[in-house]
Amino acid sequence: MTSSAQAAPTAPSARPHTPRTPHPTLRLLLHLLPYRRGLLPAALAAAGSDLAGAALMATASWLITRAAEQPPLASVSLAIVAVRALALGRGALRYTDRLLGHDGVLRAVAGFRTRVYEGLVPLAPAGIPAFRGGDLLTRLVDDVDAAQDLLLRVLIPAVAACAVAAAATGTAMALLPSAGLLLGLLLAVAGLLVPALVLALSRRTGRTEKEARAELAALAVDLTRGAADLAAYGARGRTHGRARRVTRRIAALERRGALTTSLASAVILLLQGAATAGVTWLALRAHADGALPAVRLTVLAVLALVSFEALTPLPAAARRLAEVRASARRLADVLDTPPPVTEPAAPAPLPTEGPIGVEVTGLRVRHHPDAPPALDGVDLRVPPGHRVVLLGASGSGKSTLIAALMRFVPYEAGSIRVGGRELRDCAGADVRRLITGMTQDAHVFHTTIRANLLLARPDATEAELREAARAARLLAWIEALPDRWDTVVGGDGATMSGGQRQRLLLARALLADPPVLVLDEPTEGLDPDTAADVLADILDATRGRTTLLIAHDRAGLAAADAIATLDRAGH
Repeated sequence: MTSSAQAAPTAPSARPHTPRTPHPTLRLLLHLLPYRRGLLPAALAAAGSDLAGAALMATASWLITRAAEQPPLASVSLAIVAVRALALGRGALRYTDRLLGHDGVLRAVAGFRTRVYEGLVPLAPAGIPAFRGGDLLTRLVDDVDAAQDLLLRVLIPAVAACAVAAAATGTAMALLPSAGLLLGLLLAVAGLLVPALVLALSRRTGRTEKEARAELAALAVDLTRGAADLAAYGARGRTHGRARRVTRRIAALERRGALTTSLASAVILLLQGAATAGVTWLALRAHADGALPAVRLTVLAVLALVSFEALTPLPAAARRLAEVRASARRLADVLDTPPPVTEPAAPAPLPTEGPIGVEVTGLRVRHHPDAPPALDGVDLRVPPGHRVVLLGASGSGKSTLIAALMRFVPYEAGSIRVGGRELRDCAGADVRRLITGMTQDAHVFHTTIRANLLLARPDATEAELREAARAARLLAWIEALPDRWDTVVGGDGATMSGGQRQRLLLARALLADPPVLVLDEPTEGLDPDTAADVLADILDATRGRTTLLIAHDRAGLAAADAIATLDRAGH
């Protein structure tokens, strides 16, 4: 057996900041399309609420002006009823808009977040390091939440603004064509041109702000996880200074965006005043010429004023759209990153009963296409029901072999056969149901000891939990704790010693009880005497079970069925 490069698998080539799709925002919309049935009524209710508000003001102005002429009550009774109905309807529609909009959006975002998480699963573990931890968390949380803003703060306000602008322009055209043309023109400038300018000015700012926030999140994770090391080496001040610089940059970008939005809102306010003055002037001329009744003059003036109210959210919506576009690109990078291992089109079934053996022949693995082989020409046989120990120095490729066996990394040459099946012809999930155990980068979750163990087998009984903990030499420590099995161990086992953490991971692997058990350095971090005892317990517990155990020396391995060596020297 040979190996000629580092052992730990690294990330495949990926470019997390380079868009891989020409229309990421459209793709985001397509992901949300299945939830349109819950969102369309919300958009209609929002448009109806704004239309009711404009109609209420226009009808009220007509009623007041007409009432000044002291007509018979019957001639204004319909307008009185309309004012009451519009006032009540506006509130009811606004409530419906909020209720349906938030319910539909939250459902859509929850479904989309699941879709993004499912896109991350095939990348783990070899593909995840292509993204920084804090940055990846920002993509999964903040960038997915951008879908919520796309619907609530961009599309629904845009639909309502279009409905009000079209209705106001049409009504004005019917009352006085020249006033309708002027109102329509200024509404188009305020509703289309001004938001387009905001979008153009915010596009670069939104992208830069997203990247800065991702950097700040990554720094926050580094500061939290590495606080002790930063303090030990006196680097805390430099790291905090870097975080402050990023925070100041984000604040400057936010001020620039707020200034752009404020100026755009001021422009819309000026256009509103110009429209009101212009339409009123045209209506006064028509009234002076006897072509326009006084009640219609009032309606036109008030309509010009209130029709712009629905357009006031558009500058903020345009700015938010720029941020959503940046988030959509970042999410597309995650969804378009190719998985390290390509799944077969028609996966072959794997055996599920009886002892299963593993046979590796001429295996070659590279972590990058242009990198030297991490494994080259490796031959290994693990007969059914046998316990095989694989020895090798650090960097010899032991963990890479485990990753290849579990279909976490591809192999470019050679063969891995499990139960007579070629591994590359089988689905990764099926392989990991058959071959699993304790990997080098196994994680301890921020939950109880019981929950960490039950991850391996949710239906495990209390007796099985105790037996796995006993085999890992962890049972006495657990039962001495005040909360025993319900003790919370902290993120990645922060409240445990290194040896206790290692034994917890070992207990979880033993509890899983897969047909082929792999254990990568299960005694790392234990003192020599404890390590020897744990190895003896492992070899006893795995008697008659197909087991591949990775170790760096022969101590405590006399009971193994076979011992193989992996090194860098060649055949």
